[in-house]
Amino acid sequence: MSSDKPSVGIIGGTGVYDPELFSDTSMRKVYTPYGDTSDLIQLGTLGDRRVAFIPRHGREHRIPPHAINYRANIWAMRELGVTAILAPAAVGSLQEGYEPGHFVFVDQMIDRTRGRRDTFYDGGQVCHVSTADPVCPQIHELLVDRAKALDLEFHDKGTYICIQGPRFSTRAESELFRSWGASVIGMTMYPECTLAREAEICYATIAMVTDYDCWMTGRVVDGEEVVRTMRENVDKVRDLIADVIPRIPEERECPCGHALDGAVM
Repeated sequence: MSSDKPSVGIIGGTGVYDPELFSDTSMRKVYTPYGDTSDLIQLGTLGDRRVAFIPRHGREHRIPPHAINYRANIWAMRELGVTAILAPAAVGSLQEGYEPGHFVFVDQMIDRTRGRRDTFYDGGQVCHVSTADPVCPQIHELLVDRAKALDLEFHDKGTYICIQGPRFSTRAESELFRSWGASVIGMTMYPECTLAREAEICYATIAMVTDYDCWMTGRVVDGEEVVRTMRENVDKVRDLIADVIPRIPEERECPCGHALDGAVM
């Protein structure tokens, strides 16, 4: 492997990336056919693994969820040589047992966004990629295993409902999503996960519950609560990422690397 070629990518908030975890860091601008990435990409080394980090909302948290250039971010990761992406994200809970501070290694997703550019195949070629299981099973299993080893409070499965944002849900919407069996609610998993699948990159969300959504009687979700809970638990996110990255297999045994087989018409 080239010493400057990252095999693992992280797409997440700036608070998740701890420069002290990585050595030999540098900044890189990657030009894509889809415009600019959310910010410059930071490259670093953890053990013998090169890692690429993109702050999803920009380093000053200036890009709202509906305006993120998801295609540019995923394309840049692929151009750099990334084959596995860890995607930490703050989420709200739609079920009482999914408590603030818990991790959720979601295995399913429901899209409730609108108008997002969500494919690399806009014309000239048709691609019907399978997203029946939108999360890489190999990385998912590794996250569950390491969360147990680190004695974290977590749920090994769950359904993430992705809303358009930037507003939070109404109570009626929150109750509707609960009735569908959704576990957590957020604004960024889609189309990150499906674009990663089109790019044949393994992808797994590390969802951290920051609040109960407004379905709970008397509750109103606010940004301050989300940020406060995230800050209180960000060290756990970093510890998990640092533990998992060196253990991500170089040789993939999952179907992600062959996602386009039979999908492109």
